[in-house]
This record gives sequence, C-alpha cells and structure tokens, in this order.
Amino acid sequence: MTMRNKAKKSPVALAVLALLFEEPMHPYRMWQLIKERSKDEVVNVRYRNTLYQTIDRLVRDELISKKETRKEDNRPEQTLYQLTGRGRETALSWMRQMLAEPADEFPEFPVALAYLPMLSVEEVITLLGKRLEKLDAEKIRIEKQITPVQDKIPRLFLLEMEFILAKLQSEIKWVRALLDDLNEGTIYWDEAWLNSILEQFKNKP
Repeated sequence: MTMRNKAKKSPVALAVLALLFEEPMHPYRMWQLIKERSKDEVVNVRYRNTLYQTIDRLVRDELISKKETRKEDNRPEQTLYQLTGRGRETALSWMRQMLAEPADEFPEFPVALAYLPMLSVEEVITLLGKRLEKLDAEKIRIEKQITPVQDKIPRLFLLEMEFILAKLQSEIKWVRALLDDLNEGTIYWDEAWLNSILEQFKNKP
C-alpha cells in the first residue's frame, strides 16, 4: 500500500492543505486564520490539539513537510510547514471528490427519527419544539454573520455560510411541518397502535 493510499481525508486535513496552498505557515497561524475567516463553522478546530494531531498525520503521510523552525524573542520555537507535491495533488483530489460525490454521513437526527416510537407523541412534540428553538437561534446567528459583510466580501468566500443557512432554513421548515402533523394528530402512535402494526408484520409471509 502506498503512502498516498493511506492518506486519510478529513475537513481539518483539507483546511490545513488549503492554507498551505497560500504560503508556508506555523500551526498557530493556521488556527488563527481558520477562526478569523469563520471557517470553523465547517471545520471543527474547537480543540487546537485536533489541528496539531492532523498536522502530525499529514507529515507522516508526506502531504506536508517541515520547512524551517523559527524562534523570535522570548517566544517558543515555531515550526513552519509547507505543502509537498503529493500534498497538492491530494488536496485537489479531495476537493474534486467532495464537490462531486455526496458523502456517506450518518447524522444523529435521522437515527432518532427512525426510532421515534420509543417515546410518546407528547414528549416528541416537546423535544422537537426545543430543537426548533435552537435551529431558529442558530439561523439568526448565521444571518448576523453574513449580513454585515455581504456587500464587502465577494460571494465566493461566503458560499459555505450560505449553504449552512440554506440547510438550517430547510430543516426549520421540515421540523415545523412535522410538529404541525403531530399536533393535529395526522401522525400518531400509542402502545395499542404499535402492537397492531407489529402483529400485521408478524402475519406477513
């Protein structure tokens, strides 16, 4: 198995490679830029150690390499990393795959929906109401980030935020419709109904 085949694709890994497309830089500068550019909305660098672990892995996979180590004043040494030829090729390959092919992702919410009858209708209504409140709050937060800069930053650099907002708006609309159906009784279950459905399936060949 070649080193290229072993390279593990991840959002954080792609972010590192993308930053090194610009210029060599040290890990803390990468972390700063991800935060400053709001890319942490789509790349999970909440814990800086995740970034450092990813960098170590990219070095092992020969996608990036150490360029030099600097020491300024009384600050700790800073290692600058640079993109390798293999790293450039891999980053472009990952980009093409991520854009063209929907990923096999298994988010939690659809799993909970698949086993909804474990809870009562009344509890589900309460829980979905809480989810809707949080979704609305998140939508407002994203809108507040986008609105002030829409006329200042080219749309190219806001596309991921637009996508997040569109997904939020779509989920909010869907959850509201589901809540309406639950409140109106269009979708309903109780133990007797579930047992009757179970019996129907048991009797089928």
